[in-house]
Amino acid sequence: MLPTIRLYDEDSHLYSFSAEIISCEKAENAYMVILDRTAFFPEGGGQPADTGYIGNARVSDVQIKDGIITHYTDIPLVAGEKAECTLDSEKRFRRMQNHSGEHIVSGLIHKIFGFNNVGFHMGSEDVTIDIDGVLTRQDLDRIEAEANRIVYENVSVRAEYPDSDTLQGLEYRSKLELTENVRIVTVEGCDVCACCAPHVNRTGEIGIIKLLDFISYKGGVRIHMLCGRDALEDYHKRYMSIAEISAGLSAKQSQVTEAVERVKNELAAEKQAAVQLKKQIIELKIALLKPCEGNMVIFEADMDMLNLRLLVNRAVEMCTGVCAAFSGDDEKGYNYIIAGKNIPLKERSREINSALNGRGGGKDDMIQGSVKASEQDIRRYFQDFS
Repeated sequence: MLPTIRLYDEDSHLYSFSAEIISCEKAENAYMVILDRTAFFPEGGGQPADTGYIGNARVSDVQIKDGIITHYTDIPLVAGEKAECTLDSEKRFRRMQNHSGEHIVSGLIHKIFGFNNVGFHMGSEDVTIDIDGVLTRQDLDRIEAEANRIVYENVSVRAEYPDSDTLQGLEYRSKLELTENVRIVTVEGCDVCACCAPHVNRTGEIGIIKLLDFISYKGGVRIHMLCGRDALEDYHKRYMSIAEISAGLSAKQSQVTEAVERVKNELAAEKQAAVQLKKQIIELKIALLKPCEGNMVIFEADMDMLNLRLLVNRAVEMCTGVCAAFSGDDEKGYNYIIAGKNIPLKERSREINSALNGRGGGKDDMIQGSVKASEQDIRRYFQDFS
């Protein structure tokens, strides 16, 4: 079988073409189609496969193995027939924008800092580049500015297969040791790199390069970035988020950071005031409690575990049995804290949880957990608990 002619090597902007169907075989969940020529790029070099149509058959994936390019379709096609083929051009173009932008960024990092791109992934949300050296936000701001300058200058992007003699004398970036049939992508004045994927013809087609974020990764950094239409959409989403925050805080968009900080400080102050009020409420509740013989059972509609524990710690001194405090309601259930001095609560916790449809545990002098029993059943249980 003759190898499929790779039209994507000849023209990266070719989105429709005609081809002869060489073969079609049934796979597990699809049909494997081989064409005599194709503009569909098979997954490789960190870039996903193209999608589109061969005739009426939907192409969901394209793979290359041992030089054979296989298109995976949803319906069978007839070998020997001609078919009109179309790519999902918007998807292809966005990927070319991102991939060409990645070459510029990786090339500049190598040129300026001497670090290498050791990993590249084009995901559904962004593009990631793994660099084998440490970069700061200031370094990346410098790279981003220089990368966009190259975009503005609209320099050429060439893809070619140099002969072996030319290749030997060529300095180029590559993650693998390559010796023949090496496709070289050159961004004029910026980068020379081995790459099998389609690219834009000139850097102006990229539109914009935005380095979003970075994290420390395996002794270097992982950079998150977007280019072109994807970067524009990302900007729009972020703009709309800031606009909503701005409106909610009644602040200018340029002053959102200060407004958020102001609200955080106000909330912290209110939280501290609430803590003090809750302490005062607990003191008032304790003042209303009367010492008793036996067990004391307390119900609160909505009290967090910290304050429930404060209440129990004080109330347990006012009874001879256990103090059992519950927060919640019959519908959703109750959180509980039970304390006592003369009863080994840790070993009795299984008995308590079993009787009240609950779960929890702790120490001999205090246990905590949750139950699904009603207030009436809980009160009845602790009347005879000893």
